[in-house]
Amino acid sequence: MSTTLSETIEMTITTTENPKVGPELARSWLLVNGAQPARFDVAANSAADVVVLDVEDSVAPADKAAARQNVIEWLSSRNELNHGWVRINGFGTAWWEEDLRALREAPGLEGVMLAMTESPEHVTRTAEMLRGTRIVALVETARGVQNLQDIATARSTYRLAFGIGDYRRDTGFGESPMVLAYTRSQFTIASRAANLPGPIDGPAVGALGAKLAEATGVTSEFGMTGKLCLMPEQTATVNEGLSPSLNELSWATDFLQEFEADGGQIRNGSDLPRLARARKVLGLATSFGMSIPEGYDVHFEAPTDTYHC
Repeated sequence: MSTTLSETIEMTITTTENPKVGPELARSWLLVNGAQPARFDVAANSAADVVVLDVEDSVAPADKAAARQNVIEWLSSRNELNHGWVRINGFGTAWWEEDLRALREAPGLEGVMLAMTESPEHVTRTAEMLRGTRIVALVETARGVQNLQDIATARSTYRLAFGIGDYRRDTGFGESPMVLAYTRSQFTIASRAANLPGPIDGPAVGALGAKLAEATGVTSEFGMTGKLCLMPEQTATVNEGLSPSLNELSWATDFLQEFEADGGQIRNGSDLPRLARARKVLGLATSFGMSIPEGYDVHFEAPTDTYHC
């Protein structure tokens, strides 16, 4: 049985629980140092949509084996919270194959984030070792950005992620949104062209409060739908910034109610883009467990990307 627009609206407004957000829509991707297992449960109990146990950049070479074992033990324990992703070492490093061999049988593994991805071969070779495992390609170098389109269209690429820190070290670029605008745009364009979920932006190192909200706004402005986090305290702000706003939710609800009341027929050239946008907003709101507060009755103009030209 199909769901009417009224039922969709009602479902969105009355949803109060916060369901688990899958990796396709995940907003906050929390990196956790694999050499510090005491932080694993804290991360799992945070607001993070996805926990990424890290055995790459945050772990010193001498601690790689111990960190890998910590991750395997945690993923293998019989606890409903003990599941997640792992950021593995880059293709061609001394630890890449060891990571894959160790993770191949880990029961709680949901996917891997492949560091230093520079070509589609890096993804496909990793997929050969981890059959059926989702792979986020973390692109962190100029060479990787140059090959973004090919990486995005590799059969086993699940999502793209932007490793800002290493990219800036590789290129000498600064950190301002203007300097990184072209690169961020390339991630979004490549993802969209390859029919992938929106890309995952790099972290705002040490940022909290207004500064983190501003950085997350930049992420959203460039069409990126996820963001790496380095602290559990960042996850709630990132989730809020990458979710539909109350303004958007109110507009979408009003539009669909008015559209259905008017017969549910396309009336002009702007109805189709507005209908698509409204359905997307309400669909995301449902996935994220959002609702309009009781008594909220403020109306907003249509978003600028819904006007017909």
